[in-house]
Amino acid sequence: MSDFFLSGYIVDLILGFVVLEVAVLAAYRQRTGSGPALGDLISMLLPGVCLLLAMRVVIIGSDWTWAALFLLLSLVCHLADLRRRWPSRTS
Repeated sequence: MSDFFLSGYIVDLILGFVVLEVAVLAAYRQRTGSGPALGDLISMLLPGVCLLLAMRVVIIGSDWTWAALFLLLSLVCHLADLRRRWPSRTS
């Protein structure tokens, strides 16, 4: 089991579940008309995906710059999602 974690495959499995989650929720929305829109869903999940990718490159021993890049991308995606959700002020 430790080989499964140390190889980074655990992160691949989790990313697979995230993709499955997007597919199921998108199909549910198309079928029922309720639930988050695809753009909202992706902007909500993308920061977490970037964090998972950062964790994967650290686990497998890749260069630290890849982890830093994914962490920065996670922050940018999080701020973009926050901006999308922030209510606009109208005068």
